[in-house]
Amino acid sequence: MQKINEIIENPVVKKYSKMSIMAVSVITIALCGIVSLSSMHKASASTSEAVAHVDSSAAVASDLRIAIVRMDKIQVEAVALKDLRKQRENFESKLRSSLEKEQKELEKEKKEIEKSQDILSNEALQRRVVDYQNRVNKLQRDLAERAQSIEASYQDALNTIQKKHLDPVIEAIIEKKDLSIVIDGRMARIGKKVSNLDITDDVIDALDAKVSTIKMDTPKGL
Repeated sequence: MQKINEIIENPVVKKYSKMSIMAVSVITIALCGIVSLSSMHKASASTSEAVAHVDSSAAVASDLRIAIVRMDKIQVEAVALKDLRKQRENFESKLRSSLEKEQKELEKEKKEIEKSQDILSNEALQRRVVDYQNRVNKLQRDLAERAQSIEASYQDALNTIQKKHLDPVIEAIIEKKDLSIVIDGRMARIGKKVSNLDITDDVIDALDAKVSTIKMDTPKGL
């Protein structure tokens, strides 16, 4: 009679080691037909002709009121965003507990199969092994779906905070300070200290006053 290790292909339940699922964007590039310049019957306009309609006026440095805001600091320190991360961590903890429980059940089932290999017929043993493998595969699929659901719920809540609270706060501060432009502080390079340039703390204080929590939707399977 074939032994259990000859039939079971060592299915492994992958541990859920990293709960945040990084979102991956797939960019599809549409290729359009390209007409070579040499085949065009009508001559192209010169560069000077192409920009002839452009107004020559431009913003004057002395008229500009500039500020920077560090979104990374807001994400770390804002009360509502701290609370949102804690909600996600709680759902991740539930998922880990569920996974551990199901892993123990599968391990118990595997041991029972190993004990019965000298009792069951080869056909019956194979059926039981196939059933075990199907349970392992289902657990892997369910785990992936639940992890993705946690991340989707988290991102939805983040979007709500940004659209309903953070964006209006920043816009209100821009209006109050009569700013011309606000730059992402993570990309800004500042040569010397300029007073009132960084409005990040103002944004955090205003956001905290506006909202302290946004409830995540309960992820699928939790």
